Amino acid sequence: MPNKTISSRLTEAGVRAFRKKVYDCCNKEGRDFPWRKRLTPYRVVVSEIMLHQTQVARVKEKYGEFLAAFPDFPALAKAPLSKLLRVWSGMGYNRRALLLRSLAQRVMEKHRGRLPRDPEKLMALPGVGRYTAGAVLAFAFNKPAVFMDTNIRRVYIHEFFHDREKVHDSQLIPLVERTMDAAAPRKWFNALMDYGAMLKRGGANPNRKSAHYTRQAAFENSNRQVRGRIVKVLVEESPLTIDGIVRKTGMDEERVREQIAKLTQEGFIRKQGRSFAIR
Repeated sequence: MPNKTISSRLTEAGVRAFRKKVYDCCNKEGRDFPWRKRLTPYRVVVSEIMLHQTQVARVKEKYGEFLAAFPDFPALAKAPLSKLLRVWSGMGYNRRALLLRSLAQRVMEKHRGRLPRDPEKLMALPGVGRYTAGAVLAFAFNKPAVFMDTNIRRVYIHEFFHDREKVHDSQLIPLVERTMDAAAPRKWFNALMDYGAMLKRGGANPNRKSAHYTRQAAFENSNRQVRGRIVKVLVEESPLTIDGIVRKTGMDEERVREQIAKLTQEGFIRKQGRSFAIR
């Protein structure tokens, strides 16, 4: 339950003041992103999956290219894996590309090409968890869903728990629900995220006070880097032997062999005699 100090800010007047602060910040610091324009459910899903664990600047570069290659659910559902990974190249976490295609296939097969508006049906789609379902409901359908992301978390910790440590999302979710502008969820959550991004640029990161805070593992010389390089060279040239992949990636042979085995098992690549190629 919120403490007395927080409760005093959750009066009607307090909530109005908080919303005004968020909207005022958005009016000054609001960001201009292509996925906030010409909205369709498909475009929202693509942007949400892309933005997961990827820097905004990189998504901004790739978003238009991806939509040009796969403009809607039917096009993405039929996408050849080699083309999908070639367009996705540079985004990292290639599993998300496969999840996006699987999601499109499910939408075509089970929902007649229309993204469902029911949160449970959304969460039954590949790659869609509670956060993504909430974001899709808010941004695609302008429905007052409650969800949490790193920028939203940063705002509520900064505003309501600045003097606390180990703040759990279960303490924040009721505040998100209580303060939401239910008349304009899409506008509200965009404003919250812009405010959170502004706080991050300010230096101190309130998310360090979150019980869920973890530092992202280094990318350099990680298994993610090895996997990414393997996929990249095979997208550019297939098939290749293991020796060829090792030479072109410049990575340790043992690690390349290990990740090739995993990529084959996961369905990214296939073995052709002594060589490997994108499926």
